[in-house]
Amino acid sequence: MAKENHTLPEFLLLGFSDLRGLRGPLFWMMLLAYLVAFLGNSVIILLTQASPALHSPMYFFLRHLSVVELIYTTNIVPRTLVDLASPYPRAISFQGCAAQMYIFIVLGISECCLLTAMAYDRYAAICQPLHYSTLMNWQVCVAMVGTSWFMGIITATTHSSLIFTLPFPSHPIIPHFLCDILLVLRLASAGKHRSEISVMTATVILIMIPFSLIVTSYARILGTILAMASTHSRHKVFSTCSSHLLVVFLFFGTASITYIQPRAGSSVTMDRILSLFYTVITPMLNPIIYTLRNKEVTGALRHMMKRQISSP
Repeated sequence: MAKENHTLPEFLLLGFSDLRGLRGPLFWMMLLAYLVAFLGNSVIILLTQASPALHSPMYFFLRHLSVVELIYTTNIVPRTLVDLASPYPRAISFQGCAAQMYIFIVLGISECCLLTAMAYDRYAAICQPLHYSTLMNWQVCVAMVGTSWFMGIITATTHSSLIFTLPFPSHPIIPHFLCDILLVLRLASAGKHRSEISVMTATVILIMIPFSLIVTSYARILGTILAMASTHSRHKVFSTCSSHLLVVFLFFGTASITYIQPRAGSSVTMDRILSLFYTVITPMLNPIIYTLRNKEVTGALRHMMKRQISSP
């Protein structure tokens, strides 16, 4: 049995130390992806704030989604880049690991709730157009965003308090590049089975309930689309939802595989690949998806660029 220590231990993040030949390419790939994600989400935030054409509930939610993605990547990627540049695995303090996990959970749950709010917005706009202004007034939108952040904070506080009050071995080793919930929980030497069941149950519920609400919203939307007589109208309505559907697929797909799959079937390599996907790739792709597939966003971007070029 590992020796327990009541002092606060440092966690050794192994990261990609076993992939020595790939660490250089991984560093440059992650750096490029982070820069694209940072720039893309910053542009979305700026556009939806500055352009009057984008002052609607859908883009209000999109702005907050971009804020989440921006903080999400910054919480993980810069440290991972430093670790990749180091010839040896680097330790992270107990407080640093707890803070990273706390922010990670806040943003993950908030994103689940924001994507649900965006699905409901599309449902209200397409299925209840006459009541849209009432269903999605600014008080409702602010309440939805506030609830999203509140759910993230409550969940993170509960999970972090449960996990980081357990005793850990003197020299805990995490075979990952981040302080993932289940990997850290498995290092605890007492009460971990009961805690893992509690955390997994809560995580599954917090993933599946928003996903179920999104599926329900789009089932109603699909019924409305199919009832439209005009093919052009069906295509136009579907095109307004396709970007959001793609983002939902990327986020919930990786989250489901990571946290709902049987743990016996998981591997360290697969966990790291999936984590790379939802910490780097998805935040990089989301702004691209919303700009390339959205005429209002691309129009606002062109207008802003012309205004900047023409200004003295």
